[in-house]
Amino acid sequence: MKKATIIYQSGQHQWIAIARDPERPNYLIDTNEYLITDGATALLTDPGGSEIFPTVFSAICEVFDPADIGVLFASHQDPDIISSLSLWLDFNPELKCYLSRLWTTFVPHFGGIDETFIGIPDEGLAIALGRLKLQIVPAHYLHSSGNFHLYDEAARLFFSGDIGAAMLPEELGGLFVKDFDRHIRYAEGFHRRWMGSPEAKRLWCERVATMKIDMLCPQHGAIYQGADVERFINWFSELQVGSGLV
Repeated sequence: MKKATIIYQSGQHQWIAIARDPERPNYLIDTNEYLITDGATALLTDPGGSEIFPTVFSAICEVFDPADIGVLFASHQDPDIISSLSLWLDFNPELKCYLSRLWTTFVPHFGGIDETFIGIPDEGLAIALGRLKLQIVPAHYLHSSGNFHLYDEAARLFFSGDIGAAMLPEELGGLFVKDFDRHIRYAEGFHRRWMGSPEAKRLWCERVATMKIDMLCPQHGAIYQGADVERFINWFSELQVGSGLV
């Protein structure tokens, strides 16, 4: 079962990681979800596939009232990101979902109506969550053509979607990266194959290198923290990626 862990807290401002599930079937890719709260309001990032909705929902119930989640954020359109949408809307039909404007006519196949979706322009935007200001950051072609990340400047946490993802063996099942050199071997193949544009990669690395980030929180694998954030950005900036690489 998934477990909810508070990874940042300052007053009523929290980041809660709903981390990997060691009991999931092997045919499902493992995912992380992150709940960002400010008092009694919250945003849930990449809420996951329909098949894991019960475990995500149960884990959230241990630490937060899911009825107070008002916003979903979908970094892109993949089913492991957002196919649980219809189940979340069954629970709360008033939920809003931020996602790229490119996917506002595709993701409704998972559920929702026109009023459910807030299309993000290509350049991104700032959104309010209670008293918090969150920044939606462009990450197009890394790997989706309409792709975004989420930055919380107050917490200095950055939700990086598929960037930073690693398909880890069971013995590296911790919440945080502990041995960067060992960990990154499980990220290399994924990034070479799935990150489709060297130019987009360069622009993303230049952008995030200027941000103050204490934790880089991917949708798959372990969280990078402290010096490992810069190590990852430098590693990614040097990695050869692009169409046709296997």
